[in-house]
Amino acid sequence: MSVAADLGAGRAAAATVDATTAGLRRDDRRERTGFLGLSGPALFLLTIVVFLPVGWLFWLSLIEGGELSLAHYARIADATHFRIFWTTFEISVVVTSLALLLGYPVAYLMSQLPTRWANVCLIFVLIPFWTSLLVRTYAWLVLLQRRGLVNSTLVDWGLIDAPLRLVHNYTGVVIGMVHIMLPFMVLPLYAALRSVDRSYMTAASSLGASPVRAFWTVFFPLSLPGVFAGSLLVFILCLGFYVTPALLGGGRVMMVAMKIQQNAGIYFDWGAASALGVVLLVVTLGIFWVIGRLLPIERLFGAR
Repeated sequence: MSVAADLGAGRAAAATVDATTAGLRRDDRRERTGFLGLSGPALFLLTIVVFLPVGWLFWLSLIEGGELSLAHYARIADATHFRIFWTTFEISVVVTSLALLLGYPVAYLMSQLPTRWANVCLIFVLIPFWTSLLVRTYAWLVLLQRRGLVNSTLVDWGLIDAPLRLVHNYTGVVIGMVHIMLPFMVLPLYAALRSVDRSYMTAASSLGASPVRAFWTVFFPLSLPGVFAGSLLVFILCLGFYVTPALLGGGRVMMVAMKIQQNAGIYFDWGAASALGVVLLVVTLGIFWVIGRLLPIERLFGAR
């Protein structure tokens, strides 16, 4: 009787476990369905705004003479397009590096100030967003031209004998892009630096570390997520930048976005423009993938 009772109790317990498991699975499916229903409008909007245009772009890049072809991609593999891509990545790296060198001290200073004064500094960082990008670029064009304020001041002070070539070249493009991209570097850096607990620096000092050593061994490693986030944001934005390179480069500095506009707006070759856009998108996603393999993307933007 005891054996039969034990078997009956075991079957009842197993049935209870199976019922509980089935109930949990139903709840999980119901929860997933609810999440899908809540995210449905956002997914629909994302499909209309992002996925359909990208799909249309990809389709145009495969059409040549009304037929499917890889001719547009084959033309990209020449020396001219290689130089354009090389220039784009070179400028993006240079601008990102300069923005980091200039932005880190500013963000560090803001992170050490009291909240009231840090907010005041933050307003000054955000002020450029209140002015049109086109206006800011034309302002640099006026400042850097041969008879602009920069050259006139340097000549008047006797620092140079002849005006410097600061626009319609590589230098002008880098100067203008650094100015435009600097706030995008400072904001993630400031968020990361502000979140670092100051007691760590106090602890390092109490253990005999100098301020410089405490900064490089304690504070700077803790700020690396902000460094990576700001650098990634600025670099990705630079890859597709158009207005500032087009105006300050004067057509002498060709980046991918400018070539896309040239193919679409001047030559009306939407297939070639679409192929360049697809390649740039794939390269950008590849960069995200590589960085994601080295460091999870969610950690770059402060997620836990």
